Amino acid sequence: METRDQSIIDGFFARQENAIQDASEAYGGYCRTIADHILQNREDTEECLNDTWMKAWSTIPPARPDSLRAYLGRITRNLAISRFRESASLKRGGSTYTLALDELTECAQPAGNSTEDEVLRGELTARIDRFLQKESAEKRDMFVERYFYCDPVSDIARHHGVTESKVKTTLFRLRKKLKEELEG
Repeated sequence: METRDQSIIDGFFARQENAIQDASEAYGGYCRTIADHILQNREDTEECLNDTWMKAWSTIPPARPDSLRAYLGRITRNLAISRFRESASLKRGGSTYTLALDELTECAQPAGNSTEDEVLRGELTARIDRFLQKESAEKRDMFVERYFYCDPVSDIARHHGVTESKVKTTLFRLRKKLKEELEG
């Protein structure tokens, strides 16, 4: 773990309010990108970021994350998805988040909130992790960028130095392989 991250985490444990500011300075841009890709609304993104820092404050301690960046990214993502669902943005349609989820629905995802559905989601996550471990680093990155961070295809293409068509084809083939593996 980087010393900067360790220092920030130590600040949370010591209940030093500047830990929130330090986390925001270190990872605010990263978290803003995640929230904005999902929410696509500046005010909702800002509220989500404020909620992220408060959630980090209330969960560190007892949590001592190995990767502060990943921890804050996951908090932001979960809060943004919750805010997205609550704001009835699904009715408006067309967001990157909606499109990314629509692409993955063909691979099956339990939709309910029962204990059984939670177990199935955990099992599904483990199987997707195993599936992605077999793929090249570039394909894994594209998959995570699209379906975890909800990055637009154009951003993924730019990041990897390839065409949007190549990204779309790669993601299509990955979804097809994943679906076959999950059905098998």
